[in-house]
Amino acid sequence: MAIKYKRLLLKLSGESLMGDKPFGISQERLEHYAIEIKSIMSLGVELAIVIGGGNIFRGLDAEKSGIERAQGDYMGMLATCINGLALQSTLEAHGMYTRLVSAIEMREIAEPYIRRRAVRHIEKGRIVIFSAGTGSPYFTTDSAAALRANEINADVILKGTRVNGIYNADPEKDDSAIMFNEISFEKVIRLGLKVMDMTAFTMCQENNVPIVVFNINQSGNLRKLVMGEKTGTTVN
Repeated sequence: MAIKYKRLLLKLSGESLMGDKPFGISQERLEHYAIEIKSIMSLGVELAIVIGGGNIFRGLDAEKSGIERAQGDYMGMLATCINGLALQSTLEAHGMYTRLVSAIEMREIAEPYIRRRAVRHIEKGRIVIFSAGTGSPYFTTDSAAALRANEINADVILKGTRVNGIYNADPEKDDSAIMFNEISFEKVIRLGLKVMDMTAFTMCQENNVPIVVFNINQSGNLRKLVMGEKTGTTVN
């Protein structure tokens, strides 16, 4: 069975874990992700995941409450570790082998990030969940996804969202928004479309790592992408 992508970096936002809740983690959403991920692991892909922490705490929001940006970003990194633990537990309950890797050392709950070790886990068929962002403040988990994708030589970044792809306007606010099936890095920048933050986006552009933005909440989309079926928006 031919697959389009062999080694994947899946980016999940923290907000996506909330489901219909105003904050926190939805077990229903975790179960959905586990089923979607298991459907591609059976194809023989190699998978790493970067997960955000916005369902618990966002560093960018911290300044509004008087917390300095760097301190807030570290709090956000810890939130990604909580999400990583929840995702790891659910994936393993579905019979998958995982490793939780943290950019901030916390030996009791996660391995420290060592690139060659992480790559070896991936080669052995383990799902590597990268948490704590890049380990440095002022960088988003989008930047962490771009950095880790390049470090592990991923074929593609799959950015799971709650909309079907990249539009010329916000589809949740504008019914006339038009979706792009494929778009270049240059056009995304020219039109000012919000795909990833500019640091992450530029890193992918410079290293020729394509990005596919797709609806992770629709069952079967992840497997379709791996099999080469057209879904979402491809940036290359």
